[in-house]
Amino acid sequence: MEDVPDPGGEAFGRLAWETAYRQLSASATSAPLGIDDLERLAVAAYLTGRYEVSAGVWEQGYQAAITAGDVARAVRCAAWMVFGLMNRGELARGGGWISHSQRLLDDAGVNVVERGFLRYLGAVRLYFEGDTDSAYRGFVDACAAGEQFDDPELVALARVCVGRCLIKKGDVAEGVALLDEVIVAIAAGEVSPIAVGDVYCTAIDGCHELFDLRRVQEWTAAFSRWCESQPELVIYHGQCLIHRAEMMMLHGHWADAADEAKRAFDRLFSHPAVGESLYLRAELHRLRGESAAAEEDYRQASRQGRQPHPGLALLRLSQGDVNRADAAIRRALAEATEPAARAALLVGYVEIVLAGGDAVAARAGADELASLASAWGTAFLRAAADHAAGAVLLDDDSHAEALIALRRAAAGWRDLEVPYERARAIVLIGRACSRLGDTEGAEMEFATAHAIFADLRAATDLVRLDLTPTSEPGSASGLSAREREVLALVATGATNRSIAIDLVISEKTVACHVSSIFSKLGVSSRAAATAYAYQHDLT
Repeated sequence: MEDVPDPGGEAFGRLAWETAYRQLSASATSAPLGIDDLERLAVAAYLTGRYEVSAGVWEQGYQAAITAGDVARAVRCAAWMVFGLMNRGELARGGGWISHSQRLLDDAGVNVVERGFLRYLGAVRLYFEGDTDSAYRGFVDACAAGEQFDDPELVALARVCVGRCLIKKGDVAEGVALLDEVIVAIAAGEVSPIAVGDVYCTAIDGCHELFDLRRVQEWTAAFSRWCESQPELVIYHGQCLIHRAEMMMLHGHWADAADEAKRAFDRLFSHPAVGESLYLRAELHRLRGESAAAEEDYRQASRQGRQPHPGLALLRLSQGDVNRADAAIRRALAEATEPAARAALLVGYVEIVLAGGDAVAARAGADELASLASAWGTAFLRAAADHAAGAVLLDDDSHAEALIALRRAAAGWRDLEVPYERARAIVLIGRACSRLGDTEGAEMEFATAHAIFADLRAATDLVRLDLTPTSEPGSASGLSAREREVLALVATGATNRSIAIDLVISEKTVACHVSSIFSKLGVSSRAAATAYAYQHDLT
């Protein structure tokens, strides 16, 4: 290896993390590294995705500082090790180091900023454990310590978490304002790359929970620029790719979103956030009608700790398995206690329970969504709430009122540049027009939706839309009363044998009815017939 007077120092200074890691690692094989170089190696290892290596090197730095009698520096090394452990979900191991480090400072009798770092990390643990109130107090204390010792890094890390806690406690405006403030503050360059990446991710995740699409998009763009200035960055670059892929998917750039999701998966393979990339891939497969691939990615995401719903439940609905979809989404919503988690499920919940015929549950879900939209005030959630309300009103035969809500939803989706959701709202507008006898208006709405779905290559929605007549449900199909009865049972997932038992007819007669239904509807599968039944309220 070329003789480097300051091994890794030049590469570290220009943020070339992989190069710095290799040079420092090579230097460590010939002679023990000093504390400065151990800290650099630990940072480079972390930022290139070598999490266990980073933890081990931070521990070496801790031991070296203890040997040198520098308790504060030892605790700082331990704190960064705990930071990595907490972000990987190793709360018990991290908690043990916090207690040990606190005892060291107490024994030394020193009042240093590292006490504030330990307070911050303890609050992180409380936050992850669900104790938002205690975590909030801890972050406030840590922020005060950072200000007392003029440590902008601790202030930034703690303050962004204060904002997240405020949002969870219902003080959305104040919490979001704090997130804005911290994002602006880190641009001053007084915060280390590990902290900058964490602040960006924490702030973006907070606005993602609020469905604040404008901020997520704006901050993701800034985060992307920061990541792209460091080509050898792995951990935060991978998380940035997930946020970029989400924005691409929402804005209808599905092929680009799939590429970004794959890149995120490759970079985050051993990181907990890999579950998000898998879920995103699954969503793209579902929307494009690739059911088998979608199911596999939902299962993989679940194994990585990512909730597979509402996506998997919506996949079951598209497959005609209403019972499984209904059971899954109800269970997931019952387990969700935080408003953000419930909001993420409620849109799919309303659609699924409506398909299952439970109008009361659907209305309750739509009302809860409207309440959250009112409290948070984000345009995305307002559009989602109008969409859900319109679907419930349409199911209730309140067609004129449904049109008002659905047109608001479609306008909201258009302003946000979210074409897929806009097309789904337009389909419901077409159905409302049809119910009101406006066949020409229905045809125009369906044609608009069809063009959007075709441009997106939304295969499942195109199949459903192609089965949608512009006249009253059932009249264009030519189905007899008995055939509509059989179709309603097919849509529940019932077999020919169980249908025969329910209707007290022979299984052979049921098979004849099913064949006739397929012929009249122009479909070739029970799933497609089921889609028709749901689209036209024949269940």
